[in-house]
Order: sequence, then C-alpha cells, then structure tokens
Amino acid sequence: MVEMSTSKQTTVKVEGPELIVNRVFNAPRELVWKAWTEPDHVVNWWGPKGFSIRTSEIDLRPGGIWRFIMKGPDGVEYPNKISFHEMVKPERLVYTSSDDIEGDPEEFQTIVTFVEQDNKTILTMRLIFPSEEIREKVVKEYGAIEGANQTLDRLEEQLRIMG
Repeated sequence: MVEMSTSKQTTVKVEGPELIVNRVFNAPRELVWKAWTEPDHVVNWWGPKGFSIRTSEIDLRPGGIWRFIMKGPDGVEYPNKISFHEMVKPERLVYTSSDDIEGDPEEFQTIVTFVEQDNKTILTMRLIFPSEEIREKVVKEYGAIEGANQTLDRLEEQLRIMG
C-alpha cells in the first residue's frame, strides 16, 4: 500500500487495483449526501477544476444512469456514463463509471461511504479498477489523483453554497 497526501484535506491510498480517497467535510452527512444524489447539485461540482458538464440523461437511483459529457478547459470532450447500483441513504453509494462505450476496458466501480462525526462528514471513495495496470494508467495518463482532489474541492464549494 502506498499512501500519499494530495492536500491538507484529502488523503489518497493505493492498494493493488484500488485508489482510496478520504476527505473530511465541515458539513453534516445529510447535506453531503444531498449534494451527491440530487441532480440540481451534482452537476454543479462534478469533475476537476475548469471542467464543465453537459448532461444528456440523469437518473440518480439504483438501476439509474447518468450520461454526460465532461468538457475540459482545453475544449476536449469526454463522454461518461455512470450506472448506479446501490444507494443507502445517507451512508453509501455504489456505481460504475465508464467512457460510455460497450466493454470499456477502463470501467471501474466506486464505493462511496459517508460517516458523520461531530457534525462533519468523513467521505471515503474506493475506486476499484479491473487491474493494477489500468489503475496506474488512469493515475498517470488521466491525472486521477489530482482530478479527485479538485473534484472534492468543487464539492466543498457546493456545500458552502448549499449550507
């Protein structure tokens, strides 16, 4: 296991094919859950700094799908598909992310847990890739660790707006 800190607030561990991202938010768990599971909120913070989202389909429930294009600051567009498998309010989300192509070899599962402690929320994201090689490719070529940190920065700002 390799542990690295990407900011004062976010820690990232690498365990085999997994990335484990932890962050504490100064917000109650119900609010953090709402930011993750309500379409009006999630579209405002999802993705790294400088990216925008254009949604074509959004159904945030077990069995639901969220299809969207992430547009980077350089104008490059990235098609995405998230398939939701489990939602246990306000404790746990399980979903699969892909490039919205059938049989995407880089498809991965994410398990998000929300733990309330002293009116703060400990958020843990376990990104489970098909192999260590694919995890390493996503980290190196796509900047997954920095992207996760920037995305959580945007979530933190959204929580301030909502709070």
